[in-house]
Amino acid sequence: PHAILINTARGEIVDEDALIDILAKGEIAGAGLDVFEHEPAVNPKLLKLPNVVLLPHMSSATVESRVDMGEKVIINIRTWMDGHRPPDRVIPAML
Repeated sequence: PHAILINTARGEIVDEDALIDILAKGEIAGAGLDVFEHEPAVNPKLLKLPNVVLLPHMSSATVESRVDMGEKVIINIRTWMDGHRPPDRVIPAML
């Protein structure tokens, strides 16, 4: 009853219906979510719970993270323009 679930990873790793149930019963103290099971939709039941904090997928919104993201883009473009496979490709089999 004193535990707090925090998810900033991927929304689908948490069963939101089960989470809502245990939050409503007081089986855990609360939850902090930055990602959601069916993004961009937010389960309306989560919005009604007083023991939940919801953020708009902003855990990466730091100067350092954004600089790193920009540098990855530049590396990928330069690698591709040099005729090589970019290191951060999205492969259909990964989806």
